[in-house]
Amino acid sequence: MACWKQGIWLAAGLILAGTAAPAQGRSPKKYHATNEHAVVVTRDVLGRHGYVVVRVEDVGNDRVIWYRRGNMGKGKGKGPLVKMIIRRIPAEDRIVFVDVPSPLLVDIDLRLRVP
Repeated sequence: MACWKQGIWLAAGLILAGTAAPAQGRSPKKYHATNEHAVVVTRDVLGRHGYVVVRVEDVGNDRVIWYRRGNMGKGKGKGPLVKMIIRRIPAEDRIVFVDVPSPLLVDIDLRLRVP
């Protein structure tokens, strides 16, 4: 009987832990940098990770960067087009990166933090 009660408490704890997790999200980091500097840093980081920048578009206050994975020397073609957005917030004079994979964002963060 004690094992049965432990199972119920364990299940209740897992349910409560699972419902609290989505509420603890973080807002995206904001950087004090120009769009041009952010694009230069992003191009460099993408190149170091084996991606190729296809094009950079200006859409209002945003810069949309289209990139794809290179063939990495295997001759199997290139990857699908993926986009990331560098959003300019004029009221705060800051930029925010949107739709960026975590490994890339870590490197971009390190490069933009250095003065």
